[in-house]
Parts: sequence; C-alpha cells; structure tokens
Amino acid sequence: MARPVTLCTLQWGDLPLEVVCEKAKSFGFDGVELGLPSHLDVRRTDPEYYQGIKAMLDKHGLKLFCISNHLIGQAICDNIDQRHKSILPDCIWGDGDPEGIRQRAAEYMIQAARAAKMLGLNIVAGFTGSSIWQWLYSFPPVSDEMINEGYADFARRFIPVLDAFQELGVRFALEVHPSEIAFDTYSARKALEVVNYHPAFGFNYDPSHLGYQSVDYVDFINQFSDRIFHVHMKDVYWSDTPKQIGVFGGHSTFGDARRFWNFRSLGRGKIQFEEIIRALNDIGYQGPLSVEWEDSRMDREHGARESCAFVKQVDFEPSAHAFDACFEK
Repeated sequence: MARPVTLCTLQWGDLPLEVVCEKAKSFGFDGVELGLPSHLDVRRTDPEYYQGIKAMLDKHGLKLFCISNHLIGQAICDNIDQRHKSILPDCIWGDGDPEGIRQRAAEYMIQAARAAKMLGLNIVAGFTGSSIWQWLYSFPPVSDEMINEGYADFARRFIPVLDAFQELGVRFALEVHPSEIAFDTYSARKALEVVNYHPAFGFNYDPSHLGYQSVDYVDFINQFSDRIFHVHMKDVYWSDTPKQIGVFGGHSTFGDARRFWNFRSLGRGKIQFEEIIRALNDIGYQGPLSVEWEDSRMDREHGARESCAFVKQVDFEPSAHAFDACFEK
C-alpha cells in the first residue's frame, strides 16, 4: 500500500481546524499534520479535548500521524529579538525576557510531546533555533570555539527535552533548515553527535531546504537512514543563470522573481522526487508524505490540490523481489 499523503496545516493557520479538515479532504489528502499553536492547544490536559480532535478528524475521514511545533520550537535556542514576537503566542513571549522565553518554549515542546501521546502519536516535528546561525558567513572570522559553544548550548537546552520525549515514547524530528542548528548534512551530523545520538532525536526530512544550497538531498536520506522520522514534500526552484538576488536572499521577500531561488508548488521546481521515493523505499520508510505547501505566486488551494495529486502519482511501493527472479525456472 502506498504511503499516506497528508497536508501540513502550518500554512493554513489563519483558518479554523474544521475548515482546514474540510478543505484537506476535498483536495484528496488522506490526513493532516497539525501545526502548532494554531490548530492544537498542547497546554490542555483533559482527555475530552483530544478525543474531540480525533472525532473531528474521523468525521472528515482524515488520519493523524504527526504534530508540528516549528514556530515555538524556534525560540528554544535562538537569540531572541523582536522578530520572534510576531510568531510567538503571548504565553511564550510573556514579558519579553529572552531567557524566560527560551525556557517557556522548551516546556511547551515537552507539552507538545504529551499532547502527541494523548493523540496516540509518537512523532513531533519542529525547529530548534540556533544561537550561532548569524555566524554562517565567517567574517569577521568565527573561531571553532564559538561554533562549538553554540552546539553545546543546543545540547544543554535540548537534551532535557529529548529525555522527556523518550520517557513519553515520543520522538522529535528536527526539520533541517536554514536558521536551525542543523541546516545541511554536515551540521546535522554534528547536532546528532552533541546530543550523543539520543534515541529521541532525528529528522523531519524536507528536500527543498537542501536543494538550493547545493546539498545532496538524496544522499541525506542514506546518511541518516535510521533517523528519518517524518517526511515533508516541498519543492523549490533555483535558477540556471545569475540573478539579481543571490542564494542568501538579499533581504527580499519570498516570491520575488529576482531571487536565485524560490519555493514552488510540488512538481514545478527542481527537486527530483523520483529519486527521493526510491531512497525512502531503500531505507524502509513507511510513514506519511506530508505536503508543506509554499508558493508565493500561486493560489494555495490550487497548489494544495495539485500537490496532493502529484505526490500520489510519484509515490510507489518497493518491489518484493528482484525483477529478474522470474527468469529462474
């Protein structure tokens, strides 16, 4: 049986969950990936609340495999400033004290794991943030000690979170992404090392964030075959010729046609999804393929519908036997 195709609701946070469920079903999706904090209040501890969420999904014939805590997870390790106020709920921002925000964000991440358990799930995807992302380009020169301290800060803050996840039987899937502690294969390996290959720590695989960086996004699957906990299907286009705005984005907004790269609806960018499906089959990944739809120059309903159809068309089951086995008598 082909893998279920789900819709990540992060980009639909302006709509009530019931409306998103109705749309997801009409677009052809098998389930949803609930994005926090818009579509799930993980601070709730009453079983009736979670039963109500499951009943709503059942009503629309949708499955749930994962919840996502990207926005609040970003604040756990980041250097906090006014940008974060625009994405954090008041319960996390509080009085704006950076360390208080980080600690509340970490506790919220643990609450997300508890909520996942209440929903019968074992995966929470999300971000970690990074105290050293601003040193990506090493000038003035950045010392190894400065980078190592950034990873040590990540470990100090996240290992207690991961320990709590493990106690609950839930795993955290970091979306490898610019502005996170892991943003390519090398930094993902370093993140794994500093948390001592914690069994609750792995990755939410999203090829779009690797492709335009010229990172081998298929090899990433092979490198971390036992750590791919969840998969986002998202496409990106990058130019074959020089552009006015380079790979760093030039302080432009997403969708600006002058950029070297932009996210695009699935099948309209440069990601080779055929190779991704084959690699996922090779490692035995049987989880959902979750469409995180982003294309600033396309209507999102049109994009979600065509992306769902695209994923269902490109996915296929692995062979149960070698093709030439039938040659034998």
